[in-house]
Amino acid sequence: MDQITTLTFFKFKNNKFWALKQMGFAQNKLKGVKDLEFYKFLGTGGGQGFSLWPDFSMYAFLGVWKNRDAYKKCFDSFDIFLEYKERADFQRNLELISIKSHGSWNGKNPFKSQKFALRDANKKKAVVLTRATINWNRLFQFWKAVPKASKAIENATGVEFFKGIGEWPFIQQATISIWDNFDSVNKFAYNDKSHSDIIKTTRQNKWYKEDLFSRFYLISDTIKKLN
Repeated sequence: MDQITTLTFFKFKNNKFWALKQMGFAQNKLKGVKDLEFYKFLGTGGGQGFSLWPDFSMYAFLGVWKNRDAYKKCFDSFDIFLEYKERADFQRNLELISIKSHGSWNGKNPFKSQKFALRDANKKKAVVLTRATINWNRLFQFWKAVPKASKAIENATGVEFFKGIGEWPFIQQATISIWDNFDSVNKFAYNDKSHSDIIKTTRQNKWYKEDLFSRFYLISDTIKKLN
């Protein structure tokens, strides 16, 4: 297995201010790490779906690694991750294999579309990651449409988890969703009128300065109580 993407959620009860500060400080602590090809420390949206208001109790780390060994070595030994595990109360870790990705994130696409024969691929859950930088003069239009988008995915068949994540409140937003399979993803993407209307409006009104859409297989999903 080559490149692997990981998304780890950390839930905090008593160290929320520390976690918030890491949004500004933690990024520099991983500069130059061997075989870590791309990474972001992310905040999350409130509630179950996509929200204008942040969730100050949950944060996420997205990493793109050369391989799984590089991920395990770094995540199990680097001080910043050990400190997250020490201060957080809950951890959910997703391991993903990119199969299709288009668009850009900070000027590049970090996810390599991998073509390989994955055993029991049809039994693997599907994961969709979207990310966009919103044009300043389209912020009001974008956030006005968010409740409709959240409701559409909430009512979708085959979705089991969805969450808003992002680097900067209001401006740089991303979403992560887990589905039963890619058939469910495709039905929602192409047959759901509410969703297709939003996509159409997005393109017509040029909401995004930059955007990215990526599909993954979910290889591992582990939940761990830390403290």
